[in-house]
Amino acid sequence: MTTVTNTAEPANGRRRGPSMADVAREANVSGQTVSRVSNGRENVDSETRERVLAAMRKLGYRPNSAARALRSGRFHSIGVIMFTLSSFGNMRTLDAIASAATDAGYSITLIPVPHPTLGEVSVAFDRLSEEAVDGVIIVVEAHLLDESDVELPAGLPVVVIDSTASDRYPVVDTDQAHGARLATEHLLGLGHRTVWHVAGPERSYSAAGRRASWEATLRTHGADVPPVLVGDWSSESGHELGLELARNPEVTAIFAANDQMALGVLRALHESGRAVPGEVSVVGFDDMEESRSFWPPLTTVRQFFGEVGSRSVEALVHEVEGGEPRGTTLVDTELVVRDSTGRPPR
Repeated sequence: MTTVTNTAEPANGRRRGPSMADVAREANVSGQTVSRVSNGRENVDSETRERVLAAMRKLGYRPNSAARALRSGRFHSIGVIMFTLSSFGNMRTLDAIASAATDAGYSITLIPVPHPTLGEVSVAFDRLSEEAVDGVIIVVEAHLLDESDVELPAGLPVVVIDSTASDRYPVVDTDQAHGARLATEHLLGLGHRTVWHVAGPERSYSAAGRRASWEATLRTHGADVPPVLVGDWSSESGHELGLELARNPEVTAIFAANDQMALGVLRALHESGRAVPGEVSVVGFDDMEESRSFWPPLTTVRQFFGEVGSRSVEALVHEVEGGEPRGTTLVDTELVVRDSTGRPPR
């Protein structure tokens, strides 16, 4: 009795997918030619390439990316370590990173950091050694990367967004200082004697940059530097601090470190009977899409999150593909003047 084994139907009941040999037979070419097409090699004429691609489509063949990575030494994958997925800026940046990575032929592996502590960041870095990535983009919005205990896997290309990194890694960031200067000078230019500041969290790198620039700008123009009020980026904290500012009749101009806190400040001023901009002017930072729908529409500093994300991918791919690591890239900001600012009351 002869037993016939169906090679396309293994004993476990799973039908195997089409192989490179199947594609070669269908296209009437060698296996080496199929391999060249799978790996994007240029030494295949266009007619043959199209015949191989047509055979792949017909049979449903997909090149083995793991095997290809072993041969090339690359996985065409980028790791992204990110603190908080809830903030407007981080989500816009992540969206831009994903789009730019796709355009460059890379996928992304996201590793969230729930809390901005050294331990959480170290755990995220440790996980990188288990992931098949060619490099990593770090978006940790806190002063953590200068800690001596934080080490990345040796030889792994790294680009940092919106954080400190000493001189160890390339950095892509919004020009925080320029944006805060634009906001502060706008209010001083309207005739306000000084500008009060609702800052972001003290451990935040971007908040620290905006706060330092606000203070330096006031000093440059000979204006008094009022006490800083520190929030947590939320509209709730902006509301709480806004109520405190609303009780002070000397407050005529407020620069909030992000639009969400500015929204809370606007609500507090309204509840306290302080007219905006008739009695108090308010400027935010971000230019989130809803800012034009605040009442009054918010004057704010526009960040170009898409450009920050795309430039970070560009810098990382440049290094992954053999280029020298780049230095610091600052993406400019722009002041968007709307109806929440005006001249101080007489």
